[in-house]
Amino acid sequence: MVKINKIYTRTGDDGTTGLCDGSRVSKDSLRVCAYGDIDELNAVLGIVAVMAHETQIGAIYQKVSIVQNELFDIGAELATPAQTQRLGAIRVTTSEVTRLETWIDELSKDLPELSSFVLPGGTQLNAFLHLARTVARRAERTVMELSRSETVATPLYIYLNRLSDLLFAMARYASFSASTPEVLWEPGKRLPSVK
Repeated sequence: MVKINKIYTRTGDDGTTGLCDGSRVSKDSLRVCAYGDIDELNAVLGIVAVMAHETQIGAIYQKVSIVQNELFDIGAELATPAQTQRLGAIRVTTSEVTRLETWIDELSKDLPELSSFVLPGGTQLNAFLHLARTVARRAERTVMELSRSETVATPLYIYLNRLSDLLFAMARYASFSASTPEVLWEPGKRLPSVK
């Protein structure tokens, strides 16, 4: 269990932050940006979890609660340089990826077939799930960029890719559960010109 006794430490006042192995890096290093994107995604999913709970969509609430915990594990994995072996370190594996795929199939099985790209909206939950999806995509891009200069475990970025797919399926499921039509993209649609 992690103990946090004090909120501020002043150790980051010089623009650096500590990684899990005790080394210090610049706060704008790619590694810190990667787990920062994961942290932002987790914060958006916190809003999603509250909304799913309030709208009583348990299928989303339960899954998001598990994903939030796994994202914290991913943040810790990203905050630990690959060359550092920590006893008991939790790593994302292909079994977590497979579970995400199972959830996507479960949520999608009764959804109507798509005839167009969808726009975020229709319900607040749908819109926030799409926001989470885009943050997940950014996190995936940042992790991929990090992987070009440092070692990142393959299951980690596959998990992020599959997670954005899950969030898309959840957004569709949220609209379906609320009996609210999805907002479809209408190519070339413009507001009427004002005269």
